[in-house]
Amino acid sequence: QVQLVESGGDLVQPGGSLRLSCAVSGIIFSTYDAGWYRQRPGKQRELVAVVTSGGITKYTDSVKGRFTITRDNAKNTVHLQMNSLKPEDTAVYYCNAKQLLHNYWGQGTQVTVSS
Repeated sequence: QVQLVESGGDLVQPGGSLRLSCAVSGIIFSTYDAGWYRQRPGKQRELVAVVTSGGITKYTDSVKGRFTITRDNAKNTVHLQMNSLKPEDTAVYYCNAKQLLHNYWGQGTQVTVSS
């Protein structure tokens, strides 16, 4: 059974930081691309950042320089360090693991950026 379990979402003030974590089980994690997506209120789910199985990282323009995605294949985890948070970063953040025909999602964790 494949499981992706996110943690770390919280309420934070603008300018603050959060670190999201995703624990993955049931797959050979090192062979999957791992990513973070978010769904903001009234918007479609969008890609935030991805780290490929080969370690290449990509970010959506709005988070470049503020967010950092990392993976630990030994611990089957992927993290998203989020700094300089803005109110527009408020969203449910989802962990994703993808490999050709296989695409798995976590249940999501809420991040709220507000004073």
